[in-house]
Amino acid sequence: MLIGEVARRSGLSARMLRHYDAVGLVRPTGRTVGGYREYSPADVRRLLHVEGLRTLGLSLAQVGRALADPAFAPSELVADLVRATEDRLARDRDLLARLRSVDAAEPGSWSEVLDVVGLLRALASPAAGRRQQAALAATADAPLPAELLARTALAEPDPHVAGALRWALARSGDPDGTAAAALAAGLRSADVAVRRRAVAALAETGRAPDATAALVDAVDDPDPEVHRRAVLAAGRLGVTATVPALVALVVAGVDDVAAAEVLASLSDADPATSEQVLDALDGALDGADPATRIRLAQALVEQPGPAAREALLRLTHDDDRTVALVATAFVGRPG
Repeated sequence: MLIGEVARRSGLSARMLRHYDAVGLVRPTGRTVGGYREYSPADVRRLLHVEGLRTLGLSLAQVGRALADPAFAPSELVADLVRATEDRLARDRDLLARLRSVDAAEPGSWSEVLDVVGLLRALASPAAGRRQQAALAATADAPLPAELLARTALAEPDPHVAGALRWALARSGDPDGTAAAALAAGLRSADVAVRRRAVAALAETGRAPDATAALVDAVDDPDPEVHRRAVLAAGRLGVTATVPALVALVVAGVDDVAAAEVLASLSDADPATSEQVLDALDGALDGADPATRIRLAQALVEQPGPAAREALLRLTHDDDRTVALVATAFVGRPG
């Protein structure tokens, strides 16, 4: 088979075939009467082997070594190729993310592109102070997309930088809800640190329906910090299903003052919820120790209506003198 036909059938150029011949990789074993290169079936098979190995990313030298040594073990070389390919893909993903961030910022000039790139580099700085400065500048000097700020906040280990990022995220407004979606995805992470950052950000910035739904789901999170933040945040958004969990915080003495305030706001917004809250607080008094009864009394005083006052009046006759005195003081407080 002459070189032109081999080129036609293999899809390789005649120039590449001549290069393979010159480097000794695939040399035609025959010649025509006129002296032209002639490829045998074995030569064509070798050529196909060469091209097959090339698709794996092997260099010509590596291909030649593999074909020349029947005892050559491919495992180590293939493992190296896997690692090199993974590294390249990681770099490509980073580049793609950077390009998408620049595109989402909608720069109007190359100067604005450079401003966005500068902020992105600063947010990736190893120095926490530099990252914090970039977060504080992110909404003024070169506004960054809310989704990018959310993803950066999820990955930020420094609490001061994370707070600055949440501030920037709140100022961005999240007009298309992409930040809320990114934070909601963070609440599903297997990494508890990511879930804690996500719930902290949603508690401060989440107002979209997706954010509320994610916070409600996070109420059942096994991590106490995520659970506590989700309960308070969802309650502040008016989710009445959080009433039992809010009362449980009061009973446990964990953010009990904040939980009592949220319960009061839920009661003020809806009479039916007010009745539910009072029943839950009153029910929690049964069997509670004196310290818990005092916390429940403090929550009751925040509740509107005569039913809460009646519960406090009962506590003025509590067997524990301290509880009775606290309840009496609350009853005498101007309403």
